[in-house]
Amino acid sequence: MDAALKLKAEQFAGEIANQAQTLDDLNGLLRGLMKSALERMLDTEMDVHLGRNSIPPLAKNEAEARDRAGGANRRNGHSAKTVRSEMGKLTLDTPRDRNSTFEPRLIGKYQRRLEGFDEKILALYAKGMTTRDIQDLVKQLYGVDVSPTLVSEITADLDTEVTAWRQRRLEAVWPIVYLDGIVVHVRGDTGRVSQHTMYVAIGVNLQGKKELLGLWLSETEGAKFWLGCLTDLKNRGLNDIFIVCVDGLTGFAEAIRTAYAQAKVKLCLVHLVRAALKYVTDKDSKLVASDLKRIYQSATVLEAEQELERFAAAWGSKYPTIVKQWRLKWDDMITLFDFPPPIRKAIYTTNAIESVNSVIRKFTRNRKQYPNAESALKLVYLAIHEASKRWTMPIKGWKAALNHFAIMFEDRVTPGRKN
Repeated sequence: MDAALKLKAEQFAGEIANQAQTLDDLNGLLRGLMKSALERMLDTEMDVHLGRNSIPPLAKNEAEARDRAGGANRRNGHSAKTVRSEMGKLTLDTPRDRNSTFEPRLIGKYQRRLEGFDEKILALYAKGMTTRDIQDLVKQLYGVDVSPTLVSEITADLDTEVTAWRQRRLEAVWPIVYLDGIVVHVRGDTGRVSQHTMYVAIGVNLQGKKELLGLWLSETEGAKFWLGCLTDLKNRGLNDIFIVCVDGLTGFAEAIRTAYAQAKVKLCLVHLVRAALKYVTDKDSKLVASDLKRIYQSATVLEAEQELERFAAAWGSKYPTIVKQWRLKWDDMITLFDFPPPIRKAIYTTNAIESVNSVIRKFTRNRKQYPNAESALKLVYLAIHEASKRWTMPIKGWKAALNHFAIMFEDRVTPGRKN
């Protein structure tokens, strides 16, 4: 905004301040201003459409005579049109032309919502609000009635966007990929609500930035379905992964190695600890968690093995299941020790996947169930897409980790190489 226009705006704001006594008064004045500005802009569009010809109005019989003689197109009055906006409902006098060839760009011929209104509805959806919550809030803020049908219309365009996103091409090399599944409730074709698993893949690219790579939905979580998800990623151009961070699902590591033979599989330590603590009494939970921490925070594999044996000696008789589980998963657990501290620090934390899971859980708390599978995918995508706007910086310690990746995977860092 240049200085002259800024000065005019300040002067106008002062005039409004003198007239408005309440917020309702201010909103009324702003709605009037918006209405006048939109109508003038539409009139300007009409002038452009007519070639900016200034033709004085003709008497009815003269106009008819001009039409019969093939006269030039001209204005033909106005028609009332009500649109929804962030300031509430606005009834506009939209110009018409005699030949009905005017197609306004500011507000399309069949458009009933101003630009920005739909984005507000979608943003509320992305925050996990239900249709009823959105109806109440929009009514309270803007004085506009939003029906469930209207919300469906606004979100309908998401179908094309989500389909295109799920089919988009991916970069060839992703140093770190996190895979996880979270339970959601979906209503099936029979009307019965059942648990489904939302499969989530998040990658960290060579610039150290997170990105949601894919979403899939199935009635159960299994290694076989995960293999299909990984195949989808590969078909979309993701040729190489250095490290895959996963939970302890049976057969998961084998499925990953089938799709990405060179990938290192690292079990998520948070998942392992949570699974172990399910068997522990409240009285012992802090002590057991502390002793487990000594295992995975060891400096070397040898030290970690010694700590596991100490844990077995201390707790094995009381909690034999924990010791059995950790020994069974030991080979994939110690993948962590294949890497130097900078890379360990980058993959040790599960914040990347946990932050996404928290978004889904928050969304699910407000929306107890999804009407169908397509709706679940669409709305979870929308929620994560909204959250990903904050993923603007590389993950902590990325530069140091990348230097080690470049040495350890020298022949694979260059994008484009296939397994």
